[in-house]
Parts: sequence; structure tokens; C-alpha cells
Amino acid sequence: MGINKESDITANLQIGPTSVGTVRLFVEGDGIEVPLDFDPDEADEIAEEIRAAATQARALAAKPRK
Repeated sequence: MGINKESDITANLQIGPTSVGTVRLFVEGDGIEVPLDFDPDEADEIAEEIRAAATQARALAAKPRK
């Protein structure tokens, strides 16, 4: 499955700090749990990538479709 392919899969995402000083992205879906731990600098980089993707998505959504 690619990043631009739609899916009917649903999942929950939780984000928060851990007791050991990392940031955890916790993905939970149909019978699966995926904890992803990042140091704070990596988490900042991920946040920047998410903001950049949101900016690009807004620009694409604003374009008239042919």
C-alpha cells in the first residue's frame, strides 16, 4: 500500500511522552498495536514533516480539479 492509496483500514493514533524521555506514537488497529519511540529531536523532525505535508495538502485541495 502506498502513501497515496486509499484504504478502508481504520486505526487509532496516540502521541505522548514516555517515562524514559522519548516521544511515543502508538498506532492501534484491527488486532495490532505498534509503539514507535523517538528521541525528542527526531520527534521535532517528524512534526516538521507533518506540518510541511499539511501545507502541501492544503495547496492541493485548493487547486481546481479538471
